[in-house]
Amino acid sequence: MSDKTGVLMTFNKRSIYFFIFTLSGFSGLIYESIWTHYLKLFLGHAAYAQTLVLAIFMGGMAIGSWICSSYSGRWKNLLLGYAITEGIIGLCALLFHTAFTHTIELSYVSILPWLGNPTAVTAFKWTISSLMILPQSILLGMTFPLMSSGILRLFPDKPGKTVALLYFSNSIGAAIGVLTSGFILISLVGLPWTMGIAGLINIALALVVWNLIKTSPPIAESFNALPRQTDSTLQNPTWYRLFLLASLVTGTASFIYEIGWIRMLSLVLGASTHAFELMLSAFILGLAFGGLWIQRRIDQVANPVRYLAQVQLFMGLLALSTLLLYGNTFEVMQWIVKTLPKTDGGYALFNLSSSAIAMGIMLPTTFCAGMTLPLITFILIREGHGERSIGAVYAANTVGAIIGVFFAIHLGMPILGLKGLITFGASLDIALGLALLWGSAQASVSKRLPVMVTMACLCAIAGTILFVRLDLFKMGSGVYRQGELTAPGQWELLYSKDGKTATVSNFLAKNGMLSIRTNGKPDASVMMNPGAEPLSDELTMMLLGVIPMTLHPQATTAASIGLGSGMTSHTLLCNPKIQHLDTIEIEKGMIEAANFFRPRVELVYSDPRSRIRNEDAKTFFSTYNKKYDLIVSEPSNPWVSGVAGLFSEEFYRLIKHHMNEDGLFVQWVQLYEINVELVVSVLKAVSANFSDYAVYAAHRGDMMIIARKNGLLPEPDYSVLKVPALAADLHRINVDNGQDIAIRKIGSKKFLANFIASYPIRANSDYYPVLDQNAARSRYLVDSAHVLTNFTHFPVPACEMLDRSMQQRERTNISPNRYYEKTQESFAAMELRDYFQSGEFNASYSPTDLKQKAQLLKQFCAGKTTLNQGERLGIVFNLAVSMTPYLVPSELDSFWKTLESGGCATQITPQERQWYNLFKAVGNRDASRMLDGARTLLAGGGDISPIARKYLLAAGMTGALAQGNKADANQLWTRNRRAVTSGDADLLFRLLAAEAAGPQN
Repeated sequence: MSDKTGVLMTFNKRSIYFFIFTLSGFSGLIYESIWTHYLKLFLGHAAYAQTLVLAIFMGGMAIGSWICSSYSGRWKNLLLGYAITEGIIGLCALLFHTAFTHTIELSYVSILPWLGNPTAVTAFKWTISSLMILPQSILLGMTFPLMSSGILRLFPDKPGKTVALLYFSNSIGAAIGVLTSGFILISLVGLPWTMGIAGLINIALALVVWNLIKTSPPIAESFNALPRQTDSTLQNPTWYRLFLLASLVTGTASFIYEIGWIRMLSLVLGASTHAFELMLSAFILGLAFGGLWIQRRIDQVANPVRYLAQVQLFMGLLALSTLLLYGNTFEVMQWIVKTLPKTDGGYALFNLSSSAIAMGIMLPTTFCAGMTLPLITFILIREGHGERSIGAVYAANTVGAIIGVFFAIHLGMPILGLKGLITFGASLDIALGLALLWGSAQASVSKRLPVMVTMACLCAIAGTILFVRLDLFKMGSGVYRQGELTAPGQWELLYSKDGKTATVSNFLAKNGMLSIRTNGKPDASVMMNPGAEPLSDELTMMLLGVIPMTLHPQATTAASIGLGSGMTSHTLLCNPKIQHLDTIEIEKGMIEAANFFRPRVELVYSDPRSRIRNEDAKTFFSTYNKKYDLIVSEPSNPWVSGVAGLFSEEFYRLIKHHMNEDGLFVQWVQLYEINVELVVSVLKAVSANFSDYAVYAAHRGDMMIIARKNGLLPEPDYSVLKVPALAADLHRINVDNGQDIAIRKIGSKKFLANFIASYPIRANSDYYPVLDQNAARSRYLVDSAHVLTNFTHFPVPACEMLDRSMQQRERTNISPNRYYEKTQESFAAMELRDYFQSGEFNASYSPTDLKQKAQLLKQFCAGKTTLNQGERLGIVFNLAVSMTPYLVPSELDSFWKTLESGGCATQITPQERQWYNLFKAVGNRDASRMLDGARTLLAGGGDISPIARKYLLAAGMTGALAQGNKADANQLWTRNRRAVTSGDADLLFRLLAAEAAGPQN
């Protein structure tokens, strides 16, 4: 064999090992990502889970690296050890899901209630969480030193390049892994099999390395590639420990940057799970490219210590520069949001652009960070400290990462704020760089350069502290949603705090609107000026408290998940029957910020019945093991990382344990920035866990699900609306009587069951998180599920006729609300009713064209004008569909009498008479005549417009189903569906068709 062939084979085999280590990094970051998903289900918030996973992941790797550092010199075949380690990691991954679910269930049901004490519960949860991921983390920490030392023993030439390429390979695999799992695998196979795929990769790697070992020549039992330099002062054990300290310090600084940057960029990119994954991949990508760049140069560096000093200094200065660049990212995101189309292609470009912004902030600094560990490792190897230095450097760096994570989350962020935190991290890197620069300066060389560099660095730090200002208005604008930036001239900033889980701010508009925001997203807005018109959020927050009290008037204990402005909790406390209320809020900054809504939420803070609990919901309920009559959940939007877990099957299963037997659970569901399918996934999760539920609309943008633990929901008791403390506030939002509540009912569990089942989407689950995976996309596309608030009532009263739980009324009396069309349409129907009864319009809420049509009809019937058949039928059609869904039969008598008088009685054709009879049947809720009339008109042929044909089909199917006649309803649908639909069917027809196709009652 020629020397050239041997070199080529050596290169190829070395490349195979680098590729193997790339796949190892790929699976390793899948573990970190998926562990975060799992543990946030147990710990209660994504921020806590990210902290713990980072800490335990790094801590385990530190232990694994230290073990290798201490003992690998005695092991003969390190690559064999690597193969065994990879195989065990894979087996652990395959068993993880089963072990996790059993452990969590046992904890919530048996252990946490027994512990009782919040401190003990927290300690237990963090301990169990650590034990669940620590063994694999230790094994993962062993892979790098085992692979590195094993390859160096096999290929001892150019150790610096080898170590740097291994850092690059592992990091680039990790960056790809976090994106692949987050954007592809979880959506396709859920958390369990994403973890399983990573495990199978590790097992496959173990088998490949095992096979490579068998075909390899004998491997040296130790690595001694470089001769020991007897004249070097760095061989001293003190210097060895100092370089390990340097590795620790740079690890601390790097993870301070990561925590700080992720929080900063969350205000630009959004706080979704996908945004976090993009930021994490950008961070890792910088490390990878730094390792790739240094691998070509490291073995030729004349003075690696000075080179390391320069890298550290550049890294610290570049970190400071991110604070200057950060302010410009908001305008970039504004341009992106307003320029890109709201399509799937636009969403892909949005994610690419978000990744580019993240890399623009992170990559220069992390590029330098990617060079530090290869340089430190190379220095120690060159100075004769051998292969043990690989594991030691890695271990020290990961210990520093743990320190950085905990410091940033628990001390740096709350005390120093974002600017102070980044500046502190940069100061650590700069201080380390200066120490190395001074230490590498020879005694005979002038100290002028180190002095000048020191002064320049101190000026950079001081200048950042004194002159760099983060724009809190931009940071609180939520630019990633609609591309709007909060203008200082229109808003006053009342409060801003970088909390442990989110950045919370309060903005007061000139018109008196006060908005509380988390990471720039408004979570509640209240009009503070007395007498001013209320905002839509006020309707939602008040009705979240009021409607469940009408369905459970004897409730005495309540809990509210999520404080927001505090208005929901305040509304509950307005009822004197409520004897105790716990409000659970995970972020302390929200509790402080909600104070600004006083006196509108005064009872939350001053009423002795009220307790605010600064904990996550799952921990609180499991710790205190209390049971409630009412539990109201009003979390943030599901696209916010970690929030979708409060809309899952597993959460509902847990919450039932903390409800009294006749207790009610209330779930707020936002209908903006979400699509119908995702709302259905929530309804499926609720349906699987509660015996009955009803869905109400607060307004067109929000709905609520009110679920009962056992039995059917009772008839509502509206006496609570008369409680003095509530009546005035309810009048302000146009809720004056029970009908103003009843008109908001969308349907019950039985009524909606077949409709929900018609969607193929699965129920939202912690382990198959369809909501978390898709909500961010819906937010970008500006999707809306507003249609859910009205489709069961228009153009025929389907909900009233098919939902047996609907209350009957004698006369319609609805207060119109600007935020909910159904109340406006009901009030317009009342105006038309009054016009046909009295001949005058007493109000002006009806659309002008409807008024004109009503007046023309009366004039025609009185013989004062002429109308042809098409005009007559069009007018009656419009008036009928505007009145019959909202008025009771007796209220329509004057309308029918008008149609049966004068010219209306003598000039109409037989076909018109058929239509009028159908309208009357719908108004009288006469199911039999509805079916017969619609079937006759559909079979009669003639020129029927698509709108009229859809009406006939809706009326006929509703009439058939109201009689329990699914066969006729299904036949009508089969014969006419193509004529009335294009593309996806209307929601009403989807409901009717699903009901018709369902089993016969």
